Amino acid sequence: MVKNAFILVISQEKKEKNPGSVEFQILNFTNKIRRLTSHLELHRKDYLSQRGLRKILGKRQRLLSYLSKKNGIRYKKLINQLDIRESQTR
Repeated sequence: MVKNAFILVISQEKKEKNPGSVEFQILNFTNKIRRLTSHLELHRKDYLSQRGLRKILGKRQRLLSYLSKKNGIRYKKLINQLDIRESQTR
């Protein structure tokens, strides 16, 4: 049921934007993160999925960092649209 909602968002986004764009990649990673998070709520000891989740989180974080440096307006818009927290600067 949750999976269908993500697929609809992706299919709408594919029609509007280039699949290679930073926003589209972040959208895909966010959908994967949400799916893995719901999977890990049921299967707490699935360590391979935990590792995959950490890798995807890192990739998304690097893309968000890149987008914030290149275009802050698009970054803010994407953060609000996906309802994710703004990254903490080190």
